[in-house]
Amino acid sequence: MFEDILNPVDDNLLKLSKLLSDQVIGKNILINSKSSGFPDIKDVSVAIIGINEYRNSSFSSSKYEIDKFRIEFYSLFIGNWNFKIADLGDLPNGKEIEDSYFMINKISIDLRKLNIVPIFIGGSQDLTSSIYKSFEKNNQWINITSVDNRFDFSKNEKLISGDSYMSSIIMHKPSYLFSYTNIGYQSYLNSQEEIDLIEKLFFDCYRLGDVLDNIKVTEPVFRESDIVTFDLKCLSAILTGNSKYSSPNGFDSRSICALSRYAGISDRVCVIGFFELFNFDLFHKLFAQIVWYFIEGFSCRFGEYPLYTGEGFKKFTVQLSDRDLIFHQSQKSKRWWVEIVIKSYLDNKIKSNTLLSCTYEDYLNACNDKLPERWIKASKRL
Repeated sequence: MFEDILNPVDDNLLKLSKLLSDQVIGKNILINSKSSGFPDIKDVSVAIIGINEYRNSSFSSSKYEIDKFRIEFYSLFIGNWNFKIADLGDLPNGKEIEDSYFMINKISIDLRKLNIVPIFIGGSQDLTSSIYKSFEKNNQWINITSVDNRFDFSKNEKLISGDSYMSSIIMHKPSYLFSYTNIGYQSYLNSQEEIDLIEKLFFDCYRLGDVLDNIKVTEPVFRESDIVTFDLKCLSAILTGNSKYSSPNGFDSRSICALSRYAGISDRVCVIGFFELFNFDLFHKLFAQIVWYFIEGFSCRFGEYPLYTGEGFKKFTVQLSDRDLIFHQSQKSKRWWVEIVIKSYLDNKIKSNTLLSCTYEDYLNACNDKLPERWIKASKRL
């Protein structure tokens, strides 16, 4: 696999953990260290991998101080978690950036084969492209959700950087991207051309203000996601200590932790990346809590994906003026789904149904003869 490539965690960090309570994370996870070696990960559910690949970033040339994150993360108390977590150490940069892309791709594939969710931390957001390409042989459509204040498109399809990685993904052949969703974009940081492209491709996007007003609207998005990436420049500058790369407006500490928890709860999310990180004492503390909330969410997964409606679900048929919509509500999690009819591209008479995650508000809107916006876009993509 890749155990010989990853740099182990500094033993000094383990010594610091020894001074803390027996209930802290640092004493309850498997750690790839010089003293203990690479751990047995066959029963691990979540694994952390540090990255410091910034060569295609316009953000910063300085490396993220991952060990300062570890100091904060290891000192947090574990939740009611009944699964194993591992810190596999740090991936050294390849001689060429393509080497780093290759190794991130390989690590993502190998860990998913073991049913382990990788948590990539550090580096720039162009690494999302390598994660996406690791699904190339899965023979399935992929949904990506990005928490970011920008769409990260570029006019030059050959350019890949932290500010344009989505162009590379969209133009990749063969394409297996079904949906891209942006959460937290700020209109004044994106060109009208990019906004128009989002609409043309029937992708979903949520403005920062709308998310802050009702953060629960994002939960169904994460429920449909395979890959989730966070560009932490989306945080308010007061939390990053960096007014050059952060915006005065941005997510606050509570909302970013809530989004991370939603990503963890999703039964479908199998890779997550936290990119564009800041070397700032307050940020290290916050980032440790963001990762903690993802793992906390993971511990609360309901096992409802793939969804088999039947026992444990209630079915609701809503008659609109031009069609009927069928909703399903889980009696276990109280979450909602709505059916979408898929027509065969070979024969329009051949139809099948799939399910789209939605909110209770979508159901209420349908009762008032209003089609859910995400349902409309998903139907057009299909």
